[in-house]
Amino acid sequence: MSGGHDLGDSFRRLIRQSGPITVARYMGEGNAHYYSTRDPLGQAGDFITAPEISQMFGEMIGLWCADLWQRAGRPADLAYVELGPGRGTLAADALRAMARHGLCPPVHFVEGSSALAALQQQAVPQALIHDSLGDVPEDVPMVLVANEFLDALPVRQLVRTQRSWRERMVALDDADRFMFVAGDQPMDDAVPEARRQAEPGTIIETCPGAAAVAQEIGRRLREHGGAALLIDYGYLEPATGSTLQAVRAHRKVDPLASPGAADLTAHVDFAALAEAAEQGGAGRVFTATQGAFLERLGITARANALVAAQPERRAQVAGEHRRLCAPDEMGELFKVMALVAPGWPPPAGFA
Repeated sequence: MSGGHDLGDSFRRLIRQSGPITVARYMGEGNAHYYSTRDPLGQAGDFITAPEISQMFGEMIGLWCADLWQRAGRPADLAYVELGPGRGTLAADALRAMARHGLCPPVHFVEGSSALAALQQQAVPQALIHDSLGDVPEDVPMVLVANEFLDALPVRQLVRTQRSWRERMVALDDADRFMFVAGDQPMDDAVPEARRQAEPGTIIETCPGAAAVAQEIGRRLREHGGAALLIDYGYLEPATGSTLQAVRAHRKVDPLASPGAADLTAHVDFAALAEAAEQGGAGRVFTATQGAFLERLGITARANALVAAQPERRAQVAGEHRRLCAPDEMGELFKVMALVAPGWPPPAGFA
């Protein structure tokens, strides 16, 4: 059954009754439906994330955690927290690497999809699964990882019209297809003053959900110690333009075509995340591209070790390394941000 068709019909009825809906609502409800009805990962799904590409990705994250833990004095009560853990692949690989260095932390997953939670429980049986970060115990230091979690949180879009800034909405055209329109209420107060005098047609995206998560992480780090690693595609400096996109069966599709049946994402504004995390209390913020980060952690040496142990996998491992690190693959598009508690050592992997 195509769940997207059902949600599309629901949106059409809503728009006919009440008028256009915000992009944020369209994306939020679309993704809630999408993730609740399927396992979207892998060749048989709609997309593949870095942990599914290669074990090396999770292993590098695990080494990063273990290194930081050791230099922080090996706190006995450190917890591992992961937001949106997919199938649990990243955590399984990372925990295996951590254990080799003496770190065997309690594991907390934040997951809203029951389909994915079942897979996570198989991959990491000891994990406790929570509906939100607010449910994760916070009386201990943590190392938190979020890989391709923030990009799926709904974005709000504001568009500059000839007269003023307006909220970008989703409406229906004469053929009953979804289309973007500008809302009828002036929204200039929602735009930072420095960015208000933009050309007509300019679009600005904000992600209140991502900012709230970053602020909450910053607060927990300030109060209890630890660090966080946020990995996603996005930009390090403020940018303009719509980045809303949809992926289905490993191809980009029209984000307005099948709400609820495709994965909707938007690029992550890491500058806004850093600001929110610092407001929350994170001591320091570090950023890098994914390729540079993984290379500094030693992924090439790990690739060479895998090939030495299994020479028949040489081409496969080389392909995985390239996919994760090459500038024209994930290496430049994906960014890594580390948030570190006051008083904790600087993390590895950043220049």
